[in-house]
Amino acid sequence: MTATTHHRICPLCEACCGLEIKTQDDKVISIRGHEADVLSKGYICPKAIALKDLHEDPDRLRTPLIKRNGVHVAATWEEAFAEIEARLPAVIAQGGRNATGIAVGNPSAHKIGLLTYFGKLARALGTKNVFSASTLDQMPKQLASGLMFGHWLSIGLPDISRTDHLLVIGANPLASNGSMWTVPDFKGKAKALQARGGKLVVIDPRRTETAAVADAHHFIRPGSDVFLLAAMVHTLFAENLVRLGAVADWVQGLDEVRQAVATFTPEAVAVRCGMDVLTIKTLARDLATAERAAVYARIGTCTQTYGSLASWLVDVLNTLTGHLDQVGGVLFAKPAAFASNTAGKSGTGKGVSTGRHHARVSGAPEVYGELPITCMAEEIETPGEGQIRALITVATNPVLSSPDGPRLAAALDTLDFMLSFDIYLNETTRHADVILPGLSPLEDMHYDVAFPQLSWRNHARYSPPVFAPAAGQPQEWQSLLKVAAIVQGKGANEDADLLDDAQFAQDAERLFGAHASAVVAATQGLRGPERGLEVALRTGPYGDGFGTKPSGLTLAQVKAANPEGGIDLGELQPRMPEMLRTPSGKIELAPPLFINDLPRAALDLARPTPDLVIIGRRDVRTNNSWMHNLPVLAKGPFRCTALVHPTDAARLGLQDGGQARLRNGTRQVQAQVHISAEMMPGVVSLPHGWGHDLPGAQLGVAALRPGTNLNALLDDQLRDPLSGNAVLSGVAIEMEAVT
Repeated sequence: MTATTHHRICPLCEACCGLEIKTQDDKVISIRGHEADVLSKGYICPKAIALKDLHEDPDRLRTPLIKRNGVHVAATWEEAFAEIEARLPAVIAQGGRNATGIAVGNPSAHKIGLLTYFGKLARALGTKNVFSASTLDQMPKQLASGLMFGHWLSIGLPDISRTDHLLVIGANPLASNGSMWTVPDFKGKAKALQARGGKLVVIDPRRTETAAVADAHHFIRPGSDVFLLAAMVHTLFAENLVRLGAVADWVQGLDEVRQAVATFTPEAVAVRCGMDVLTIKTLARDLATAERAAVYARIGTCTQTYGSLASWLVDVLNTLTGHLDQVGGVLFAKPAAFASNTAGKSGTGKGVSTGRHHARVSGAPEVYGELPITCMAEEIETPGEGQIRALITVATNPVLSSPDGPRLAAALDTLDFMLSFDIYLNETTRHADVILPGLSPLEDMHYDVAFPQLSWRNHARYSPPVFAPAAGQPQEWQSLLKVAAIVQGKGANEDADLLDDAQFAQDAERLFGAHASAVVAATQGLRGPERGLEVALRTGPYGDGFGTKPSGLTLAQVKAANPEGGIDLGELQPRMPEMLRTPSGKIELAPPLFINDLPRAALDLARPTPDLVIIGRRDVRTNNSWMHNLPVLAKGPFRCTALVHPTDAARLGLQDGGQARLRNGTRQVQAQVHISAEMMPGVVSLPHGWGHDLPGAQLGVAALRPGTNLNALLDDQLRDPLSGNAVLSGVAIEMEAVT
């Protein structure tokens, strides 16, 4: 039989590469990069090849599971929804809306059905206990962007194809192909930068894959990024290097920033950073004098107690050096759909706020509608009004991905009811009473909602399903709507399509007023996320406005462009001031939340640095913990090793390939040692997302080499107080050889 060719967007990491998938009957026979794809131009990484393994994985759930007498057994969809109806409303009736909690993981960002319908379930629950993976790795960046530019996803992106100088701090885009920066084939783009005479500089406590190809690499002590960045800002002021450039008319708060960094001289921070004074000053000077330059910083700068301050100071540097909103500097994407900074009145908005409510136990403030995920265990454990007694998880595995997983696992066992939307029986969902599986990515349509807002180039791409789902298998958005209906007292037998029609009509009335009926009529024949996508495209910045701009985009046009790799909407362009959504209509260079937190950092400058600290790391073959269950990604050298500098290994009596015990107070784990000069002395690196040796999980390949759960070593009470982000980096540990 002749093979059939499909063009598909890879959903396994933020790079969102275009794929060419060949199938025969119901089997994948090859996966390669799609040369014509407007975003990735044929580039792929090993994760894309693993889509075949994921689709065929015998451990991937295909029917609902219900826990009976402590054992998960297969059930029909009707039985699963009936079980939910029998148990979840009873918890709400007894304890109120806040007796429930809901947590969502980052795979939902890669599935339009989960991402656009998760909120409908959360609103139906009406709980304040909303958690997500954002407070594990990115909330500081979102908070800084929101306060400075007016929206949580107005993220400044390096214009890598035209810049001359790229400074990367605490990020490894050669392995990730971007994080909150969708940039497939970073290596190729970095080589092109260097070939045209540009410079790539990396600051990281490990000589990462990105650092290895850089023109310069500087070690830095984990957790001290805020001091380095503040000292660089100080240098710009002290040496009269501040140039606001084209955004000068839209910047306010310059004097407040100058005063706030007055004590952070390079001389004051050098020892704490583990860098010399001249290096700090040179970094600032090179950035200021480069014609086209950008600073990019990610997980290493976010996952620390000063994550929000560090994220803010990155954009302060980009602004003060005149590179913000400049070609070759830092620009903002203009996506075809779903971006709030392309909707409504240009140049002004309501901005963002935090602290609209607080966690019941710790008092941590709400940020972006969420509480820190590290509060979840204590909210389950602690009696009183609002104690979580029922939890819904959506594509998340916090027992492995969140600090103090053992505590959370024990807390989950005390719940009255737990429901999980997930494709695996994993370390978290093993605690669930009901598991509702989603589709294989190859059985689902695909359009990236979030990542075009973070992409190096503007585009619109749609992927139809490769395979039809099994008969009777609902799509994830339908399952979310049915559970929402159960929570609202409508019962388990409501038709998901009719629920969706009613919800869409209400949304249309709210958004379009007198034109609502015309919008409903214009989208007849569409349901679920496809209908929402049609509206978002047609009302977006390139859309046809439902006929008012005849040459504009529609869903039909984007679908038709699938074989050609999507629609290229061009390079990023300056967008000031139209993209601003701050109440002032200005770039808020000095948000009071950050200015008022800098003294906390200043007081910390004199604190002695620990002898040994631990950080995580990223591997090109891993993004989520379940990827360890895919043979094509799991094969090869064992990757869950503790990297230790040779001088530390000699001091501690560690042997390469031997075992070591790592301690943080009463918490301890054991890991295999790999001695490596790529580490900064005094720093150990262990990847996160491992620890596949817990009873009840069904991950056969991952269990063969379970690895060590780094997060079992970390304290769930350590957070960046502004964003609620967990502290995963720079944590002091002790280490000893295990005979």
